[in-house]
Amino acid sequence: MAECVFCAIVAGTTPATVVADTPDGVAFLDTRPVFKGHVLVVPRPHVPVLTDLDPAAVGPFFQLVRRLAAAVEGGLGAGGTFVAMNNRVSQSVPHLHVHVVPRTKGDGLRGFFWPRTRYSSAEEASGYAGRIGRALAG
Repeated sequence: MAECVFCAIVAGTTPATVVADTPDGVAFLDTRPVFKGHVLVVPRPHVPVLTDLDPAAVGPFFQLVRRLAAAVEGGLGAGGTFVAMNNRVSQSVPHLHVHVVPRTKGDGLRGFFWPRTRYSSAEEASGYAGRIGRALAG
């Protein structure tokens, strides 16, 4: 879909800090993360919401999400992760995406209020992506 920013990231025509690029989906850092290391995982085809995802793709896609949750914990030394998805309501980009957010005890995240931050530079973002990518590969 030409106007979808996530489709453009998948196609490589819009820059992103990519953590994983697999046949089942693409994972990249959120540009406005809740906490640094916040990853978005998207399926390759344009799929607006979960119920539009081909049933045969659900398992492989969520295996990728599962692997990313482990990589975010291991690569960043996080105490855990918050994994979430919106369908239509509060979905800022109408392309299915799963948030994998690193968590630490006492990090201040409460309920569904998600304060956002920014990376200080592309190099800092690349450093986070590299740590997660190495944990994913290892």
